[in-house]
Amino acid sequence: MDEIRPLLGNQPQDSPDLVSPNLRPRHQQLIPTPCGPIKPWSELSCLLKLYFCLTIASLLALLGLTVNSIYKQHMQTDVFDEDNFTVSLILLVGILFCLYYISRGVLQENRQELVAFVLTVLGLMVRSVVNFSVLDSKGKRELLIRFVCIMSLGAVHVICTSLLIQRPNMMAFRVGGALESIQEQYFLLNLCFSMVTFDLQAQLCLCILITTSDSAMSALNSIILGVGVAWAFLTAAVGAVAVLKEAKALVWVFMVQNIPQVAFFVYLMYLVVGKWFQDHSYTLEAAAVTGALISLAIKVVLFWGLIKLVHNFGQGLRERMFAPSK
Repeated sequence: MDEIRPLLGNQPQDSPDLVSPNLRPRHQQLIPTPCGPIKPWSELSCLLKLYFCLTIASLLALLGLTVNSIYKQHMQTDVFDEDNFTVSLILLVGILFCLYYISRGVLQENRQELVAFVLTVLGLMVRSVVNFSVLDSKGKRELLIRFVCIMSLGAVHVICTSLLIQRPNMMAFRVGGALESIQEQYFLLNLCFSMVTFDLQAQLCLCILITTSDSAMSALNSIILGVGVAWAFLTAAVGAVAVLKEAKALVWVFMVQNIPQVAFFVYLMYLVVGKWFQDHSYTLEAAAVTGALISLAIKVVLFWGLIKLVHNFGQGLRERMFAPSK
């Protein structure tokens, strides 16, 4: 492979002014994209291409089954179940993010995205088991195919992706070169970028839980929830641009934007806790509290990574990542 061939080749140079191909920066062979450099499709091994295509195909199949379930649960009142409808919406969000995670994880050899993919798949599997176990016989018949597909394909994805994560990661060297400081900066950048999208996923799932747990939500609360979703997308966009463009001003804007989000979490918890004394079902309420705590934990890790990353802005990583191919 090109990544592991010796730095000094045995081929003679025609001119002393020409740089040996083995000494040229590895990032020149990558394809610059708005989300960072990716490997050309031709550089992927046949086995990795096969796994990637099968993963995308299986996720699209699950996406179709989930959309079909959502349509039935929403349009047919005899099939509609509040908790099951919530699970279907969360599955829909999770599958869409999985498509994003596996694409960046494979094409960028990005361990952080692959870890996020595994965690999302495990979360979907656990939620499906819990939901399927509490369904009645009719509900289990309705969702048996989707449940079997999620569990079987999910197990395959977790095992295969875990093996893929353990492979040597050459992208850090190809982008950062031999400088360990640039490689560490590249790792932190990928970590922060992944946590931004992972945080967005957690917030969307949390909003779904809040919305479906309160079918009689007032107009004011609906407006506040809608503003919260829009704010989450805006915050994620600012965070992604700040990380990729190494814009310190946008980093501070992103951190300030998270303050209203924390306040929004507190308000959502106030709505959820108020329902605990109105019924005897605490499944969605407990899931909402857990989701809020997970989102806060994600923000802590994200802020830690940003604080370390911002001190290394302007040291050449951005130029290496977005350098045009020659």
